[in-house]
Amino acid sequence: MGVDLGDLVERDEIDFADLNDKEIAIDAMNTLYQFLSIIRQRDGTPLKDSSGNITSHLSGLFYRNINLLENNIRPVYVFDGEAPELKEKETTKRRKKREEAREEWKKLKEEGKISEAYSKATQSSKLTSDMIKESKKLLDAMGIPYVQASSEGEAQAAYMVKEGQVFAVGSQDWDCLLFGADRMVKNLTTRKKRKTSGGGRKEISTELIRLDDVLEQLEISHDKLIWMGVLMGTDFNPDGIHGIGPKTALKLVRKYESFDELMEDDKVEWESENDPYEIKKFFQNPPVEKVDYSSGELDKEKIKKILVDEHDFSEDRISSGLNDLEKALNSRQSGLNSFM
Repeated sequence: MGVDLGDLVERDEIDFADLNDKEIAIDAMNTLYQFLSIIRQRDGTPLKDSSGNITSHLSGLFYRNINLLENNIRPVYVFDGEAPELKEKETTKRRKKREEAREEWKKLKEEGKISEAYSKATQSSKLTSDMIKESKKLLDAMGIPYVQASSEGEAQAAYMVKEGQVFAVGSQDWDCLLFGADRMVKNLTTRKKRKTSGGGRKEISTELIRLDDVLEQLEISHDKLIWMGVLMGTDFNPDGIHGIGPKTALKLVRKYESFDELMEDDKVEWESENDPYEIKKFFQNPPVEKVDYSSGELDKEKIKKILVDEHDFSEDRISSGLNDLEKALNSRQSGLNSFM
């Protein structure tokens, strides 16, 4: 969700090699929703264990992190804290949309419309508190650090980039640029090929977006980028303003020197219950804090307990994955020792 700058901004396609030995603050909630959405069977049914518990998020975390570590990319997951009051309406709206999509998915599946059912299924994903807890347990067992934000995870991740703690934010949402992240990486944890609603597949590239480049290309300040977000729609006013897309928003913010003048323009018909000034203020000064974190130790037995014993993953496949994970970690440690 959040603001989408569409085709206004050029993105640099990169390879994992470009992120070698880089630490990336990954938006945990965003990523877990990705896994829940795309790791599904052909008819849209998510992966489940014998007790009916959804396991798509655990599968994604395990295998995608192995892939990152094999490429010497060091993830740090950032989890959302308490949602700000500004987000209450959006949270309710998302919940309703998921419920509607779930009902449509069931109906389409019963009618045998598999490709349409899959599309609806990806919109019905629900991330529960239990899923978040077991995701953190798995990260602990893999030795991968995570941070608990006091409020919005994207804001905390952006702050970590600005403070030089990490190289970039790994997220699908442009909002992290509104929070001031110097760099963001898109499609870091996604599959390199993704199913389309028509049943085909499309190539997905990893992209690096730099805030300075975005501001230079758009010829605006960071404050005006936030103004654009407010006009187009953010997590705090998801519908934006009717009739204002990226191009119109850019023209408007270039036209005015103050937010007051912008909001008085005839095209800006504000309908959100949230105050636009409060939204702007939240992006400019979100609740964030300096955090300490460090990588832990790999605990193979704990991983097997979580995935194999508790959730019925194939022991052979998990053992094979653990061998790959151990090789990746040993390779990195050898490299560090050689450097020292």
